[in-house]
Amino acid sequence: MSLTTPAGPGQPSPSLQQRITPAPAASISKLGIAAVVVTVVLWASAFVGIRAVGPSFSPGSLTLGRLAVAAVALGIVVLPGLKVLPSGREWLPIVAYGVMWFGGYNVALNAAEHMLDAGTSAMLINVSPILIAVLAGVVLKEGFPRWLLIGSGVAFCGVAMIALGSGQRSTADVAGVLLCLLAAVLASVSAILQKPVLRKFTAGQATWFGIMVGTVCCLPWTGQLISEVQAAPLPATLGLVYLGIFPTAIAFTTWAYALSLISAGKLAATTYLVPGTTILISWAVLQEVPTIWGLIGGVVCLIGVGLTRRTAKATRRTAKAKPPTTKATRRTSKGTHAAEGDKKQA
Repeated sequence: MSLTTPAGPGQPSPSLQQRITPAPAASISKLGIAAVVVTVVLWASAFVGIRAVGPSFSPGSLTLGRLAVAAVALGIVVLPGLKVLPSGREWLPIVAYGVMWFGGYNVALNAAEHMLDAGTSAMLINVSPILIAVLAGVVLKEGFPRWLLIGSGVAFCGVAMIALGSGQRSTADVAGVLLCLLAAVLASVSAILQKPVLRKFTAGQATWFGIMVGTVCCLPWTGQLISEVQAAPLPATLGLVYLGIFPTAIAFTTWAYALSLISAGKLAATTYLVPGTTILISWAVLQEVPTIWGLIGGVVCLIGVGLTRRTAKATRRTAKAKPPTTKATRRTSKGTHAAEGDKKQA
């Protein structure tokens, strides 16, 4: 891109164009990388936690319990520093992703996992990063970087290998598949809606607003939650508290923080690491030994996510060729412009 302005006394000649080259994308900070790692690990642990408490809680009450615990835990951190509330139209995206992500996504996923095996669920849910990349390219104008598309395809193949190695065959009807796909769509749209909110509010605030909206939506399951908590064993109740604090309050906040630093498409690609991480956690906690396909699929997912971080050669060459600006070059440029201005006046 180039800018040309008419020459005046002491100004650059029209023949001299100030060339503006796109700056290379800033590398994500160490804190941002830590946020991504925390999100992946805690979301992976949620699959193990849901599997553990699932027999004691129905999908709706489990969602309400998680959100209620998360609302209290995150509210303790957010409320003291909250000085401004959203106003007017600012509530629209917050209400939208609160209803769809914190409410609808969790209920749909919990219900689907009662009908689908873990491998099939993981493969269907991981349609979400692809949808986010497409929506981010269209809605957020992030474009469609070649390596993002290639890496996403490779990572999805890894997820398919993990599903193949689950050793189970799904006996669920079409309802389970549709619920899982619905959860993926709701998560994808919500991630796009949350991105603009993070321009004004912190990650914790944006997450807490959504959690509160989701909690209100799930209030019809209050009676069922109370009765199930009374009947549930203590480990199941503690598991519910864990799901509320860690995979919900903390992980959704670290996701929002990372989303404020990284493009939605690239961040979504990192969630391909969740199924492989789930396998490792299940191996360590539940002594579920992974299959060879599961291990290979996890490695393929790592490779795919790594590919999404690559940049085009042209961009790298442009960034490398751009000379650094020094005081000497600025003085030389200023002197050249001044000399040409004198010639114009003469």
